[in-house]
Amino acid sequence: MITLIAAVALLAADPDAGVDAIAQDLLDATGSPGAAVARLCGGRLEEGVAGVRIAGREAPVEPGDLWHMGSNTKAMTATLAARLVEQGAIDWSTTLGESLAGLDLDIAESLRDATLEALLSHRSGMMANAGPVTAVRLSGADADRDVRADRLVYARAVLAEPGGPRGEFLYSNAGYVIAAMMLEQAAGLGYEALMAREVFAPLGMDGAGWGPPGVRGEADQPRGHRSGLFGGFGPREPGGGADNPPAMNPAGRAHLPLVDLLDFLIAHRDQPESYLGAHSWARLHTPPEGGNYALGWGVTQDGSLLHAGSNTMWFARMRVDAESGCALAAAVNDGRSDIVSGPVNDALESLAGRAER
Repeated sequence: MITLIAAVALLAADPDAGVDAIAQDLLDATGSPGAAVARLCGGRLEEGVAGVRIAGREAPVEPGDLWHMGSNTKAMTATLAARLVEQGAIDWSTTLGESLAGLDLDIAESLRDATLEALLSHRSGMMANAGPVTAVRLSGADADRDVRADRLVYARAVLAEPGGPRGEFLYSNAGYVIAAMMLEQAAGLGYEALMAREVFAPLGMDGAGWGPPGVRGEADQPRGHRSGLFGGFGPREPGGGADNPPAMNPAGRAHLPLVDLLDFLIAHRDQPESYLGAHSWARLHTPPEGGNYALGWGVTQDGSLLHAGSNTMWFARMRVDAESGCALAAAVNDGRSDIVSGPVNDALESLAGRAER
């Protein structure tokens, strides 16, 4: 374990009313059931919470609760890829045609030469998602699915036809699922086990897991919430209807406490060479010329790293703020992106504005 990174979570200070106020402001602005914010600045860790885990229930959101990360997971998948590249298991220039040759897949000619790096930067030509029929076919609770077998089914649905020309940016969940399959083939181990070994454990992300958190029927963790087909707004209990299919873990199904997310962000801020070499950190954080999306990260003009994620039942944003040097995160258990996206971003701005300089 990289103890200096993992120890970040041990630097927690006493609860600060300021961050609780930011969480409450976020709750007030969105009308969400619950909200949480966190930051690490100058060695001081602060987490603020507000609201309840489940609409209509009295169980309050608590520090350390689990939050669904959605597409923030992509930065973690790209970090795994960098680890395996450094270990010599695969290369950034390895093509999916080479990597998946033994899996009896019908791969469109224009996708065969798409590289691992192109998949992770959304420039492979891969379609955005598998269709709804595939999603329904692969849905279910995490414990009931064989995710590696499901990813083969998913691959057959997305590899036969491209979604656009290679080299152009097209945000693709499917590309991350296929990239994870390439990593599995290279390392001889499932993606979830690789993530535990190469990312979660060494970075001290001990609370990380997959899919909707909590035990069905218990108020033990926040629940995702969404609007119903015919109106209304309510929670979704853990299970197949509370998330995307488990096969899509690499694209956006991690859950974790916000303090664990800060551990991940601080690693990307400090770039310890005991975890990845300088060239790998640069590869992860540098967009292709003229772009603003690197490998699992959006990159601003000032060099801040950021991402957002939602599975339509949760919404979370994360940022490594270049100006303040702080790691920042905010989340709500509410998937109404049109309502919550702006206030969640405002919460990050408030966190950065109060940062210790």
